[in-house]
Amino acid sequence: MSQSFDDISAQLKRRHRKTARLKWISMGALGLAGLFLVLFFADMLVKGMPAFQQAQVQVQVDYSEQASQIPLAALNEDARPLVSRGYLRLIPGRMEDDPDLLGTTRMEWVLADGQVDQYLKGHHTKLKAGDQAVVDRLVEEGRAELRFNTTFFTSGDSKMPELAGIASAAMGTLLTLLVTLAVAFPIGVMTAVYLEEFAPDNRITQAIEININNLAAIPSILFGLLGLAVFINFFGVPRSSPLVGGLTLALMTLPVIIIATRTALRSVPESIRHAAFGVGCSRWQVVRDHVLPLALPGIMTGSIIGLAQAMGETAPLIIVGMVAFIPDITTSFTEAATVLPAQIFTWAGEPDRAFIEKTSGGILVLLTILISLNATAVVLRKKFERRW
Repeated sequence: MSQSFDDISAQLKRRHRKTARLKWISMGALGLAGLFLVLFFADMLVKGMPAFQQAQVQVQVDYSEQASQIPLAALNEDARPLVSRGYLRLIPGRMEDDPDLLGTTRMEWVLADGQVDQYLKGHHTKLKAGDQAVVDRLVEEGRAELRFNTTFFTSGDSKMPELAGIASAAMGTLLTLLVTLAVAFPIGVMTAVYLEEFAPDNRITQAIEININNLAAIPSILFGLLGLAVFINFFGVPRSSPLVGGLTLALMTLPVIIIATRTALRSVPESIRHAAFGVGCSRWQVVRDHVLPLALPGIMTGSIIGLAQAMGETAPLIIVGMVAFIPDITTSFTEAATVLPAQIFTWAGEPDRAFIEKTSGGILVLLTILISLNATAVVLRKKFERRW
């Protein structure tokens, strides 16, 4: 008998040791995942924060007749390699808009060339030794410094890194998501309500449910091929436009919204439905006035998370052509546009060292938006849960 108790005690000790090992392994895995996450964000911050600063230099600009024909003539020889070519292109237009500039000479803060920007940030640069000496002199005189890069948020893409920005990609993303929301949300919610509250339980509805679950798991690039075949080749929707991008992402987001909505509807207690039926409500009144309001927090959370997932997609939008070079901000649903993930993908393939920080800066902006969307989903869910 005592031996049996000893055996039981030994088994309990082994079981406790296994439980402790499992606990420490789980905590180690969680800590390792957190460490990777911290390293990822730290790497993005180190590489991306310089993108929010841009070098500017103070130079003498001579608005002469010759400068209206040859913009380089507006600068002295030492300053020409230091100033962005994009700024030089603006000089003739400024003289046309303001005739009083003609014949004047002014000291102005202007956008510096990308190589000067990299030099001031301490990165490897192709700037010549003589030009580096000029930059060092300007820094000592307080005429060259790093300032907040407003161009990054106000301009579109450019082959010159000092002029490249995310404004056109951000507008394209906004227009694309508006189309996605307008198509996927009402169709997804109505489909879920019908399947959960009205559809009979037969083979047809079961097959539909299986296919919806399968669609939520297939690779996103297949939705891009579907959008290319259906919307562009068959319906003739303009290629590279927010309209075709939004419709393609709507196809991808629909299963997510349907599944999230059905889950939210199932979470509503059956007693709510029975009570509504008991006072004479029709099935539609039960769903509209009682079930949907209580399921709204879950529906909104699932929909926002689905849109956040769609916002980070690149593969389906590449297939429908939304990786075009777009220097101007898109203002129409049918104009050519690009989106933030595609813009980041394009910058990542550029050979210029300055585009590395642009890529990381774009990733930081995209992560900030995605985290904000997920936080908004949590806040709305908590708010509506307290209300109802």
